[in-house]
Amino acid sequence: MEAASDLPSLHSKAVGAAEEQVSQQKEKHAVKAAGQTPRGRSGFSDGNSKWLAPAKAKKTASKRNSVELSSDGEVEEGSWEMEEDGSSEEMVDDYGASSSEEEELLPIEKAALKQKPDRGDLSEDDSEEGEEEAEEESSQKMGQKEEEGPDLQINLDIDEQFKLPTSEQIEKEAAEPPDLHSIHQRIKGNVEVLQDFVVKREEGRTRQEYLALLRRDMAAYYSYSDFLLTKLMDIFPLPELINFLEANEVPRPVTIRTNTLKTRRRDLAQALINRGVNLDPLGKWSKTGLVIYDSSVPIGATPEYLAGHYMLQGASSFLPVMALAPQENERILDMCCAPGGKTSYIAQLMKNTGTILANDSNAERLRSVVGNLHRLGVTNTVVSNCDGRQFPKVLGGFDRVLLDAPCSGTGVISKDPAVKTNKDEKDILRCAHLQKELILSAIDSVNAASETGGYIVYCTCSVMVEENEWVVDYALKKRNVRLVATGLDFGKEGFTRFKDRRFHPSLKSTRRFYPHTHNMDGFFIAKFKKFSNAIPQAQKDEEPAVEAATLSAVPDTAMEPQPKKKKLEGSKADKEQKLPQPPLKKKQSLQAQRKPLKAGRPSPKMMRPKVPTRKKHRMKSKGQ
Repeated sequence: MEAASDLPSLHSKAVGAAEEQVSQQKEKHAVKAAGQTPRGRSGFSDGNSKWLAPAKAKKTASKRNSVELSSDGEVEEGSWEMEEDGSSEEMVDDYGASSSEEEELLPIEKAALKQKPDRGDLSEDDSEEGEEEAEEESSQKMGQKEEEGPDLQINLDIDEQFKLPTSEQIEKEAAEPPDLHSIHQRIKGNVEVLQDFVVKREEGRTRQEYLALLRRDMAAYYSYSDFLLTKLMDIFPLPELINFLEANEVPRPVTIRTNTLKTRRRDLAQALINRGVNLDPLGKWSKTGLVIYDSSVPIGATPEYLAGHYMLQGASSFLPVMALAPQENERILDMCCAPGGKTSYIAQLMKNTGTILANDSNAERLRSVVGNLHRLGVTNTVVSNCDGRQFPKVLGGFDRVLLDAPCSGTGVISKDPAVKTNKDEKDILRCAHLQKELILSAIDSVNAASETGGYIVYCTCSVMVEENEWVVDYALKKRNVRLVATGLDFGKEGFTRFKDRRFHPSLKSTRRFYPHTHNMDGFFIAKFKKFSNAIPQAQKDEEPAVEAATLSAVPDTAMEPQPKKKKLEGSKADKEQKLPQPPLKKKQSLQAQRKPLKAGRPSPKMMRPKVPTRKKHRMKSKGQ
């Protein structure tokens, strides 16, 4: 009975504690709604802290009561109802926030009060002071890092203030192994000075001294000969030259060309992907090219390669054939065809129609040409081993000619690093002389009267002006050809002027490709259109014409010591004089007009055979 009497009292106590807790929470929400936040801002006082601690004690007491009364079902239900009512009120007052979120905020508030118990309010000035303190601490840390890394600071100083080394320092460096890091930093500083030479130069120093130092440093850092670096410095601006040299240290991406005679690019790409090859299309400018990033199988030994579905070929080698634009059923000459990549590309564009003559002067290299043509299924090609310079005599009358001329290889240094040091002025001029002979032969092998063709494409894997623009300008002077657009949407224009040389303005239509701008081998492409099969002789006969003019200007007395010449000999000599071109005839006619003419003389042509007869009559009259 006593226990039963105690139950209502315990129940009333629990209900009272819960009501007190709910009222305290409502008071807190009312404070928040009035703009009084519990984080020590305006409106918060120490008096509020008095009821915070007892609230916790009552809450724990209510929890203990609920635990103690858990055996009684009625008390349990009442306690749950009160909790539900409190939670619903909290949701309404706190715009949907739960009571658990409020309980989580209380320890934070307590921590803030413990850290700054004396401060009643936190103003914006205090927060700004805290930020300033944080900035001071960060600056102190940065200062410590700079002290720890003096090398970084030294490099910055070198970049800001570049000075040429003294002769003693240069001699000391020459005696010691080269420090590539310091040389690289010096190259960067030197280039910056040369870009703004007037402002950043050292007093009393000339530009030539800076350039000499830069050339010597680049020769040591990139392992180039002084001759080749001098040539490259004439072609490229300094920042672009550094990019060109850096690009030559990295190999070009592996590219393949789909053989459309046997498959399509989409099917080939899917087959190679299934074999573990990571690839992408080469670019919008090519419909057959694929670039290979990596492969789990050797690209040159896959079943697709052996079946002739693709050809390993550099991206730059696509461009000459695209510029040539061969048409079906044409006769085409590939003058320097090895190893056969361009020849097979021409065949697939022609769809195995027409005729291709693949020629190369090196018989050993023709073996690879024959093998590739068989593997790729090319059936319209004849392979020949002739000297290209003699080719017009061997066979001519082609619709189009592709001349990939032998060159110094300065555009493919990434493939052949030996070019850096083994080329000199004689090699460049020797290649240029051979290229001039070959391009004249290629032009002579084309039929200008072709309905669909009459085009010549000249290309080299060199960046030297002597092998590119110089040769093209020579061909424009020697043959009846003109430059036309290559049909390629990208690439840099060729030079129309280089140092003291001036080339034909139409050389803007030629195209240059560089490894640092197009990520392919250095290449040069020019496309000619032949408009006449006649070979102009005016420039070749300039010297004979001058000699003939001087002979004709000699007075008649110079002819007197030969009185006994026969009339036939005189007529033969006159016929030989008729062979030169019209400029010579004009000069002779002008000189003939200066002499006294008879009334019955019809033309200057009829005058020539009569001159020696008159002289003979004069001599006879004198002898009589």
